[in-house]
Amino acid sequence: MKEMSLLMKTICLLIIVLLTDCSKRENSSNSEPVEADDKLIFSDEFDVDGALDTGKWKLETIPPNNGSWWNGEKQHYTDRPDNVYISNGTLKIVAKKESYTFQGSTKSYTSARLNSKFSFTYGRVDVRAKLPSGEGTWPAIWTLGSNITDVGWPKCGEIDIMEHWGHDPTIVSSATHNPACFGGCPDVTVGKTIIDDFDTEFHVYSIIWNENEIRFLIDDIHKYTYSPTVKNADNWPYTADQFILLNVAMGGSWFSIDPNFQKAQMEIDYVRVYKN
Repeated sequence: MKEMSLLMKTICLLIIVLLTDCSKRENSSNSEPVEADDKLIFSDEFDVDGALDTGKWKLETIPPNNGSWWNGEKQHYTDRPDNVYISNGTLKIVAKKESYTFQGSTKSYTSARLNSKFSFTYGRVDVRAKLPSGEGTWPAIWTLGSNITDVGWPKCGEIDIMEHWGHDPTIVSSATHNPACFGGCPDVTVGKTIIDDFDTEFHVYSIIWNENEIRFLIDDIHKYTYSPTVKNADNWPYTADQFILLNVAMGGSWFSIDPNFQKAQMEIDYVRVYKN
């Protein structure tokens, strides 16, 4: 019996090793690290404590929808150090529960929304971030077409590198929005990944964007690709410059905020853009 028990243990151990090796090989085959010939064309490492580098970022504070933001969001975005600052090598975007009045409109929450002054066509974006937790939080790392003021949304095109909703905590989403499909539609343009430690560990959220496709990665592992077979102005407006946005919204028209929520933050270690 002892010999049989030892044999069974050995077989089980071999199975575990084989399964682990297969998993490693599968992840390795899906891995897309930064290539040696990728040229870094924009970065912010957030190494200097204090305020943002205003040469790289601008804070968007004026709500475009009659004193509010779109999607039924419940926050005002501010340019205050209470809501956005750099310390200990990371950027903090802080969403807070507080009454705040701006341009005659009073909201119950504040946060921050950053737009990069840098824009680009095609390349790789890496953002290393730790996400906030709490029902009602809505952090996002995304891009918009720089021509948005001329053609509007969604004609400008939007690429959601990472979106997360606090009421569905382990799901991280990646998506595209354009005239052919925006705000949810039958032909799926959304990729979803389960990440249990989204709020306790940093992960690198990435896209690789070229003239044929947009690939979405997490920690260098390919998760999802958007690539219409037949491209046109409606489903592929991604032929011109886009800029980067970082923000934490609070609430939306289809989900609520935890009444006990007080404060949460998205922490960003770096933003890097490469060109091959």
